[in-house]
Amino acid sequence: MKYKPLGASDVSASVLGLGAWVLGGGAVWGKDTDDRESVKTIQAALDEGMNLIDTAPAYGWGRSERVVGEAIRGRRDKAVVATKCGLWWADDRGSFFTELDGKRLYRSLRPDTIEIEVENSLRRLRTDYIDLYQTHWPSCPPEATPVPDTMACLLKLRDQGKLRAIGVSNVSLAELRENLECGPVVSDQFRYSMLHRQPEQDILPFCAQHNVATLTYMSLEQGLLTGKVGMDRQFSAGEFRTNTAWNPWYLPANRRKVLDLLGRWKTLTDKYHCTLAQLVIAWTAAQTGVTHVLCGTRNPAQLRENLGAADLALEPDDLARIRHDVVALGEPAPA
Repeated sequence: MKYKPLGASDVSASVLGLGAWVLGGGAVWGKDTDDRESVKTIQAALDEGMNLIDTAPAYGWGRSERVVGEAIRGRRDKAVVATKCGLWWADDRGSFFTELDGKRLYRSLRPDTIEIEVENSLRRLRTDYIDLYQTHWPSCPPEATPVPDTMACLLKLRDQGKLRAIGVSNVSLAELRENLECGPVVSDQFRYSMLHRQPEQDILPFCAQHNVATLTYMSLEQGLLTGKVGMDRQFSAGEFRTNTAWNPWYLPANRRKVLDLLGRWKTLTDKYHCTLAQLVIAWTAAQTGVTHVLCGTRNPAQLRENLGAADLALEPDDLARIRHDVVALGEPAPA
């Protein structure tokens, strides 16, 4: 396993991280998860040197954090725990964001809600410090907390020893710049995959230039890029994959194009003795500005497959071929 620092911090994290969103379970994932299996998966990751575990309070309304806390009990020094603040559901403080599982979510980066959130996360994670604390989404009108106020709160929590490093997530380039002007932001987490390459236009080059670590999520597009989501796959009502306005690649016509593309890469998977998932993860990790790739993982079998990408080095010509192919795929037809 390779490790890279989170920006200018002293936190060294595995380049492949375990994304614990799915471990929160719920209708959005189509079927529930088994907490005992989730604990085994995280512990297996730690055994293999994958120390970066990324979670958030909103993943299963605290369930994902509780699972992570159980898994790292007695092994806290082996884990780099990344969690978040800013999605609030206890009351109507903040700005309404969305409704999920019958709960109303608000985007709140107010100091008073952050201070409550960090204590809740510490309790659920069974720890007295968080390695990387990230703002999950930027605040927005009508209640847009000024970034200096949010950063002052986070710096106070860091000085109290509750946080080791501060990061952001899902921000625009302008928002990232503003956060950096207000404090030592070491990382930026955002959606990035070979099918969703917009960050290459601004965020990735900026982070590379300014020593900001990048944590990419959905790099396998919720399984689509593994080749295992076939045309006969049926999704449950409420699954994220049914929201084709958000991810139009899951529309049947677009899915067919992706599966045809993946089928043409058999020569590459044969050459590197790897799976499609491993090929895609390795390509993602090799892109300029990418420092850490989060892989959503349900069970030890998926973990083992993802780990196979850790030491997979693709030759420059093959990296270029893959990029040529995905660019030729064009944009997905709209929903």
